[in-house]
Amino acid sequence: MKNINIRKLYYHARHRWLTTNNLVIVVALFIAASWAWGSVGVLQRNYALQREVDSKHRQLRLLELENDTLRFQQKYYQSEEYQELEVRRRLGLVFPGEKVLVLPPNTAAAKAADAQPTEQRRGSAAQPSNAERWVQFLFGGRAEGLQD
Repeated sequence: MKNINIRKLYYHARHRWLTTNNLVIVVALFIAASWAWGSVGVLQRNYALQREVDSKHRQLRLLELENDTLRFQQKYYQSEEYQELEVRRRLGLVFPGEKVLVLPPNTAAAKAADAQPTEQRRGSAAQPSNAERWVQFLFGGRAEGLQD
């Protein structure tokens, strides 16, 4: 009985599933899948190469800008204006009628006052609330910047 069931199963498999049409469809699906897989690989490779090309273009543009900047600096350093300023700075030369103002170093109190935030220097003047500011704005009150 087992032998008969195996033969029936073999017959059905051979005549239902292993037909020429089914084999052609399986081969066509395999070819389509391999073509799609290859296309995705090529797209991924092209994307990576395009990113690399874009990166190289950005680097090229940056180097061109640096080159232009250095060229401008070179022209400036060769100009008479820069040479005059540099000679005056190094040798301490001045034009006739110019005076040098030498200031004493800052005291510790002046340095501490400079270090304080500007809000603390203004004092503890009461700031109007947000609603009061809107009322001043809408009904023609003076601007806060003009009051200081």
